[in-house]
Amino acid sequence: MNFKGANFYLWRIILVSTILAIFLVIGILRLFSLQILESERGPNFLQKEGSKRSLRAFEIPAYRGVITDRHGESLAVSTPVVSIFADPSILADLQEKTLSEISGSIGISSGDLKAKLATYLDRDFMYLARHLSPDAARVILTKDFPGVYEQKEYRRFYPAGEAVAHVVGITNLDGRGIEGIELAYEKWLSGKTGQKRYIKNLHGDAVRDIGIVKAAKPGGDLRLSIDLRLQYVHHRELRRAMKSYDAESGSLITLDAKTGEILAMVSEPGYNPNNRQDVSIGAIRNRVLADSYEPGSTMKPLTLVAALESGRYTVESMIDTSPGEIEIDGKLLQDQLNHGLIDLSRVIVKSSQVGMTKLALQLGGGEISHVFRRFGIGEPVNTGFPGETWGLLPRRSVWTQIQEANLSFGYGLTASPIQIAKAYSVFANRGLQQPISLLAMDAKTLPEARSILSTTTASQVLRVLKLVTEGDGTGLKAKVPGYPIAGKTGTVRKLGLSGYQTDQHIALFAGIMPADSPRFVTVVVIDKPKGDKYHGGTVAAPIFSKVAEATLRLMSIPPQKEKVRFLYDSSHSRDRA
Repeated sequence: MNFKGANFYLWRIILVSTILAIFLVIGILRLFSLQILESERGPNFLQKEGSKRSLRAFEIPAYRGVITDRHGESLAVSTPVVSIFADPSILADLQEKTLSEISGSIGISSGDLKAKLATYLDRDFMYLARHLSPDAARVILTKDFPGVYEQKEYRRFYPAGEAVAHVVGITNLDGRGIEGIELAYEKWLSGKTGQKRYIKNLHGDAVRDIGIVKAAKPGGDLRLSIDLRLQYVHHRELRRAMKSYDAESGSLITLDAKTGEILAMVSEPGYNPNNRQDVSIGAIRNRVLADSYEPGSTMKPLTLVAALESGRYTVESMIDTSPGEIEIDGKLLQDQLNHGLIDLSRVIVKSSQVGMTKLALQLGGGEISHVFRRFGIGEPVNTGFPGETWGLLPRRSVWTQIQEANLSFGYGLTASPIQIAKAYSVFANRGLQQPISLLAMDAKTLPEARSILSTTTASQVLRVLKLVTEGDGTGLKAKVPGYPIAGKTGTVRKLGLSGYQTDQHIALFAGIMPADSPRFVTVVVIDKPKGDKYHGGTVAAPIFSKVAEATLRLMSIPPQKEKVRFLYDSSHSRDRA
């Protein structure tokens, strides 16, 4: 027996066994490390890698909050829809015939689908169709195309359509607010999306629903100050006026002076928020808040405030407007007629440029500008609405005479329709000014009003504004049967490259109703009316009359037995601002 050979084989067996034992121990330790111990490539790592290949997260859309008017009428709601999406990696392996069937079912050409697929090949998600009705989506899904799935979403619908479009605004395809109230209150309305998980197989099909990881939280509802009944009336009357005068654009707003709530607000041109094909940017803009104009003679009551507060004038103070024109810094300012010697109230009633100019030269531009700014001209309205303009009120240390004159009758500055309405709310609220709000208010949420001028001064100006709609005042066409009305007309020449144009105007009317128990303020702006009628008294005032009548009726304000007292000559109104 060869002991040397036997020892060799024994050692070889021991060596091999030892090596195998070492590998076994290493394998056990490796499995222990991967399955139990926390390490860089431990069990958590493996689970994550496995999840990447088979586990998918699915977003649960949140129901967007409902927007209603002050009475609970729906202005914006979310309706269930279905979007169709696909896994591009799966579609890329399909036959030409199947791809043609998919493209045909979603209403696009096979070439467009291939081009889109080429763009998304490095991704695992691609929309095929968005916001389909459940019935339309079911037609596609029942065909069981490989790699084609559904995603339940919500689509925004606006029951009142074009009438409230400029107020409520719109959302994009992903349900995010991009205009109006939808944008201003995006965080409140949108809510928080949820999430659920499922396991997919090698073909991308869901084989097991793991369940909801995080429940979706619906958005908050919003109740606006808008009265939908009034909104319809405003929309109808402004559209009629736009067609009648072939105007370029128009704005119309009514607010409650006691609460600061905007009851109706419309702009033209408009658009249908439920069908936005071929909608221009200009049609989407809310002109009541975003556009500013030279307000013209609608600022004369504010100049009257400056005169009364100076202590040098009363409404009975006499001003000589003869001979009906005045030259300032080489520029001739004219009245349509020579009104002669008239008191300060008649300067407003007849809208005399000469009378206002003489008043401005005595008061000074700084004193008038201070009153304008106090009323909110050139200052933010702070409604929270996106795109709101401040307008422009010049700040000057030194004023020329022509600048003072222009300022007194509303030139050389700009203001939005809502700024004009806010200013007139001071006269309607006996000297107090409430913050303007697009949200419905109650006794608990109503903020404290700010004192702008004395009750006595506010009442005096209100009485003068009432005379504008009586007798031979420029606002006679603003009258409403059975109700006393106060207001002021405005006719502004538009500024062009070569100066103020003689054939392009803006017609305005700012009114308060009912004048004996004032509460509501309405401002009408018609930009570039065409034809012979372009004055505030002939274009804007009649619109106010129709809107005011509907407002007073819908707000249950009873008619008053108005005693009309013609203090002055009741000759035919010249319809001049």
